[in-house]
Amino acid sequence: MALWGGRFTADSSNMFKQVNDSLNFDQAMATQDIQGSIAWAKALYQAGVLSEQEQQQLHSALEDMLTQAQSGALDFAASTEEDIHSFVEAELIEQLGDVGRKLHTGRSRNDQVATDFRLWVKTHVLSLKQDLVQLRRTLLNTASRYQHSILPGYTHLQRAQPIVFGHWCLAYVEMFKRDASRLDDLLVRMDQCPLGSGALAGTTYPVNREVLANELGFASPTLNSLDAVSDRDFVLELLFTASTSMMHLSRLAEDLIFYNSGEAGFIQLGDSVTSGSSLMPQKKNPDALELMRGKCGRVFGALQALLVTMKGLPLAYNKDMQEDKEGAMDTVNQWHCCLCMADEVLQSVTLNEDRCREAAMKGYANATELADYLVGKGIPFRTAHDISGQIVVAAINQDKPIEALPLSELQTLCADIDDDVYAVLNVEYGINKRNNIGGTSFKTVTEALYRELEKMDSEEG
Repeated sequence: MALWGGRFTADSSNMFKQVNDSLNFDQAMATQDIQGSIAWAKALYQAGVLSEQEQQQLHSALEDMLTQAQSGALDFAASTEEDIHSFVEAELIEQLGDVGRKLHTGRSRNDQVATDFRLWVKTHVLSLKQDLVQLRRTLLNTASRYQHSILPGYTHLQRAQPIVFGHWCLAYVEMFKRDASRLDDLLVRMDQCPLGSGALAGTTYPVNREVLANELGFASPTLNSLDAVSDRDFVLELLFTASTSMMHLSRLAEDLIFYNSGEAGFIQLGDSVTSGSSLMPQKKNPDALELMRGKCGRVFGALQALLVTMKGLPLAYNKDMQEDKEGAMDTVNQWHCCLCMADEVLQSVTLNEDRCREAAMKGYANATELADYLVGKGIPFRTAHDISGQIVVAAINQDKPIEALPLSELQTLCADIDDDVYAVLNVEYGINKRNNIGGTSFKTVTEALYRELEKMDSEEG
């Protein structure tokens, strides 16, 4: 019989059970549910509800069940229970009889599931933070390997200005640092324990909620029972952070897909992260990157789905909120897989340095340096910009780079140009001039790289 079956004279229909039951997915919270039950049994003993012997019996049985849960030995497939809470309680009743029936005193599945899911999210946030650390480490290693390699930088997918490949790597380091900081923020805001809030109005038993929260690793108890059982902000924040990070991963994938294309040819990807064509023998497709890019949709969808679910719910708990778990659990899995996949892809990357440098020297990317050179001659920037544009047109008409134009021709467009202009038009010159904080000069990139490596060593130490 269901935990709530006393009020009913007929069993649930098979269709209702199919829609209502959640054990097939909330069994993922078995460890957290058992941990919460261990703490609740102790709180009931301290409140005088359970005898010492009863608390010890419950504790021993729950510890055995926890060991089974952690080893994967619990047999969920054979169970007809509605959810993980019913499953755990049914197991206790089978072992302990009426003592098992006492565990749910003063507790509701509403505060129970809110606690379980917070514990589950906390556990996975810590794991995801490690994934982000590993990916940042690999990006830094890649930046170190190619910190002096030149690459064309793009705006509007057109060659804009030369950059250092290490600078490109460090841009993604910044993104994934922000993702990790959002997880840190989430942990702070969700670090309150709902257990003891009851169904919606609190519990009538003298449970010490401060001690209970501490027992479960929370900083404090929640302060409003209505909010505690109906709050899913922590899930939304997790989904938003995952969506933002997946967006970053998708941008990383898009860059690498383009760099790997035959049109660019800047990198080669390892065989272990690419696949072939069933028809065209020559193909080597960046499927890992394309799947990373594609999985954004399902993660974004989970965020939108929960927002829509929550936006019309009155206080307090409503069964609609059972829809919070499958999307979040799938999101955590997809995010984890994509972070690990990105790490593997980056480790497999080989940079075609000659091709990158050649591309960086094309596309008139040194036109900005020419304009800055003219500013140094006392010409107002807007005028210098116009002159530089005219010189680019002249070079395009002759199908030559700017630096291949003779001095005499340059001087017909601007008499202030001298032969020192050719040093300015060198690709390294433009890179090294950008030596302010955040710039792409070799010196700045090297300093940023070692600063990030030291920071990571400090964090991990």
